[in-house]
Amino acid sequence: MAVQGIWSGTISFSLVAIPVQLVKAVAIGRVSFRLLHDKDYSPLARRMFCPEQEKIVPPDEIIRGYEIGPDRYLPITDEELESVSPERSRTIEIVEFIDMNEVDPIYYDHPYYLVPLKGGEKAYRLLVEVMRRTNKAGLAKFVLAEREYLVAVKSTEGALTLITLHYSDEVLPDEDIAPKEGKITAEVKSGIKKSIKSMMADFNPGKYADERRDKVMDLLKKKVKEKAPVAAPEVEKAEGEGPADLIAALEEIMREVKKNR
Repeated sequence: MAVQGIWSGTISFSLVAIPVQLVKAVAIGRVSFRLLHDKDYSPLARRMFCPEQEKIVPPDEIIRGYEIGPDRYLPITDEELESVSPERSRTIEIVEFIDMNEVDPIYYDHPYYLVPLKGGEKAYRLLVEVMRRTNKAGLAKFVLAEREYLVAVKSTEGALTLITLHYSDEVLPDEDIAPKEGKITAEVKSGIKKSIKSMMADFNPGKYADERRDKVMDLLKKKVKEKAPVAAPEVEKAEGEGPADLIAALEEIMREVKKNR
């Protein structure tokens, strides 16, 4: 299956530069539904509604605001945000190598694959092998879509993966979660150890599946055989009248595409 690149550039450290492309490593298997009007099956569209004036607000009247207290906001413009946004990275510059065993999984955010581009295959394979043998990962800062990420580049089954990491101040403290120390009898300790030992197994994610998702998909397949899908009514558009917002524009485009199939 062809994968679409999200970003392309180089991995860099010391005098080494490897051209790569960033692609998705995970496809979320969530089943999504559109909200429809039960009277005529029209897709429902979200609108920005102002409760004070009781009207839909057009895009050119919408600004951002940072909440500093109940019903108190600090307005900020796109230009002000752009002035503090980092420049988009063309390089994943590794600043140090770390032992991945020292990284608590709670810091893991989202995984991606790094695919070698033409001319970088040999260096790519070498870096994969060195990282695999040493269990080391390269730590780097990386800007994607105006956000600066802390990332770890590591070897995974013959390929390089890039994992975005949470910053330390994003991880919530666990002092109030872990129970206070108390006395545990030797009998209880022994019972827990025996239970864990009897349930030990090699990790095989293929053994497990999202059962609800599978059942939902089976239900949809059954319904499409038993009953024809409903169609949303065509919405008449007043001549010269533009869409109220971006979502409405996209919905109009999708209706035109479906109609012309």
